[in-house]
Amino acid sequence: MKYVVMVSHGEFAPGLHSAVKMMTGDRDDVLSTSLKDGMSADQFAENFRELVSGFNSDDEVILLADILSGSPFTNALSVLDEKGLLANTLVIAGMNMPCAISAVLMKDNMDRDALKETLLSEGRAGLCEFVTESNDDDDDL
Repeated sequence: MKYVVMVSHGEFAPGLHSAVKMMTGDRDDVLSTSLKDGMSADQFAENFRELVSGFNSDDEVILLADILSGSPFTNALSVLDEKGLLANTLVIAGMNMPCAISAVLMKDNMDRDALKETLLSEGRAGLCEFVTESNDDDDDL
């Protein structure tokens, strides 16, 4: 099975997971956990270890992390390495909603390289400036 696993500092990953669920439905192949305020890196690693305890050696993981090299990122990779899953893992740092939705909806329809390029493209495209024009005519408001 292919899993999408989101990790972050604070409540970002669980919050993003909740938002993605609104768009894609509740799925057993999408999981999240986070390093909460006051939690040690070891506690996070144990939570992550428990989260992925049911993964098999032939499962594939798409790991989405909030930032490159943060504690959730490094500890999740360490646990996946312990389980022998690192070679089966696509890792994306800097996750956002477009990237996460694409990961969930497209993970079973693309090979790893195409999925990687799609997720990176969607993530970049999701970040943009929205410019509004000022209208001095208050009647239009």
